[in-house]
Amino acid sequence: KLFFTDYGNAAKVERCDMDGMNRTWIVDSKIEQPTALALDLINKYVYWLDIYLESVEVVDYQGRRRQTITKGRQIRHLCGLAVFENYLYTINSDNFSIIRINRYNGTDVQALARLDNAKEIRVYQKRTQAAVRSHACEADPYGMPGGCSHVCLLSTSHKARTCRCRTGFILGSDGRSCK
Repeated sequence: KLFFTDYGNAAKVERCDMDGMNRTWIVDSKIEQPTALALDLINKYVYWLDIYLESVEVVDYQGRRRQTITKGRQIRHLCGLAVFENYLYTINSDNFSIIRINRYNGTDVQALARLDNAKEIRVYQKRTQAAVRSHACEADPYGMPGGCSHVCLLSTSHKARTCRCRTGFILGSDGRSCK
């Protein structure tokens, strides 16, 4: 799945399949300016920052069990969001400090370090990486990803795929080759 925010005409947190199909709103009320997302891949939770409402909130992948983690003026200056173990990590855009927040109750807020001009944060750790299994976009015997001539996108599951073409090409009737 692909998770993303939008705060154009109607602010929301959404998800869709990797090929853009099955687009679903998971949060569309009491939300104004969601600017960053973080996923708990193990427990299937979505965390987001709303800088207008000055809050960090969480829902499950279906948009249920919504909770506010923390709220207050300090949220207005946060950008980027990552989750690892018991904490959320974010950047204070005023002083570029890395902030750690307890993700269960919003307490234990600490500034950890300072990075000049930081705007985003990611945690790279072996335990945060999903196990790789065979999938529909693996190269076929001819080296084509999922048998697609240009781009292979996972669809409704790791066993399904959608072929797409680069700009200026159209997908052939076989659903795999681009012309």
